[in-house]
This record gives sequence, structure tokens and C-alpha cells, in this order.
Amino acid sequence: MVKHLACIMDGNRRWAKARGLPPWEGHRQGSKTIEHVVDFCLEKNISYLSLYAFSLENLNRTSLELNFLFSLIAQEAETVLNWALKKGVRITFVGDSARFPSSVVPHFASLEAKTAAETKLHVQILFCYGGRQEICRSVKEIARKVKSGELDPEAISDTTVAEHLWTCAVPEPDLVVRTGGAQRMSNFLLYQAAYAELYFSEQFWPAITHDDLDKAVDYFYECKRNFGK
Repeated sequence: MVKHLACIMDGNRRWAKARGLPPWEGHRQGSKTIEHVVDFCLEKNISYLSLYAFSLENLNRTSLELNFLFSLIAQEAETVLNWALKKGVRITFVGDSARFPSSVVPHFASLEAKTAAETKLHVQILFCYGGRQEICRSVKEIARKVKSGELDPEAISDTTVAEHLWTCAVPEPDLVVRTGGAQRMSNFLLYQAAYAELYFSEQFWPAITHDDLDKAVDYFYECKRNFGK
């Protein structure tokens, strides 16, 4: 059963280019797609949705594009809050918080605080996120606890590592969907997705539909999950 759907939201810029639009218009349309995917999860009784919104590598994009992306967050925050409360959706942000642009931090904090009591769906937005960096951070935190005597090295297990990840508040994903045609993980949930089913869609993120997501879920149920047994 799909309880946690994770999405690599790829193809915003190519969607815009195909229509003769600047890249940021793809991001604008892509932000609207999120609500449709939330509706899909609610209809299918999916409890967790993880969205790869912005990677650490994305910080290398042009200042023009980055400024638009960060201003878009400010513009859309109230809209997102309204539909989240109406639909019973909790929203959290995870990633390297030290790298969060100062302009978005108040909006993230407000969304988290005001939706904290919602229980129908937990949407985890990965921002300034990188899977390798997340694992390194977990290892450093564990090493610190070992050094201070808080943790016995012999007690360290894969669960210990998972408990120190940025994403420790949600279970591992059952299904990872990547839009945009590429077939790679791009530093997304590298530790958590060890046993997830992977589905790659040719559709760009702004164009993804319920039918496309239905195909991904159908694919999941066709897979035999034996977890290495």
C-alpha cells in the first residue's frame, strides 16, 4: 500500500521553454501543480507526500532565477496556507536550514506553525536539500554523541542513522515518482529510498495529471516487494 509518495518535481523549465516562456513561469505553474498532487494523495488515502522542491545544487542557478523562486514562495505562501488548512494538510520543510534564504524563513515558519495540528496528509517539502549532505550530517551528529558519551558505538545501527536524518519525522517512501523523463535519483532520499519502487514519467511536472499518478500507483501495485528476502 502506498502510504508515502515522494516526487522529484522535474521539468518546470523545459515546460516553459516548450511554450516560449521564461523559466520562472515554469516554476509558477509547477507550484500550482502541488495542490493537484495533494488532492490526489487525499483521494488515495496516502498519508505522506515528500516533494523535492529545491536542491543544494540549485543554489548555483542564476541570481535572476533564484530571486524569482524565492519571491514566488512569498507570493504563494498565503494561498498554500489557505488550501492546506481547508484540506487538513500539515506542511513541514526539511533540508540544510542554515542555507535557507532569509527571505523565505518567516514564510516556512508560519506555514509549519499554522498547519501543525492538521492530520489528513503530511506534506514534507525538501528545500536546500541533498541526500549525501543529509547522510554526512547524520554521521557527524552521531559522532558528536559518541564523543560526548551519549551514545555507545556498539549500539549504532541503520536505525540510528535514520533517526538523525533531516527527514526522520516521516517513514521511508514507498513510491518515488520522477517527472521530466530523466531516470536518476539526483541526490534525493538516497538513504530512505533503499526499498522504494521507482517510477519515471515523461511528463513535465507542471503537466502532471491524476491519470499520470494513477499509472505510477498502478505500477507500484504490480511490483512484488520482497525487501531482499
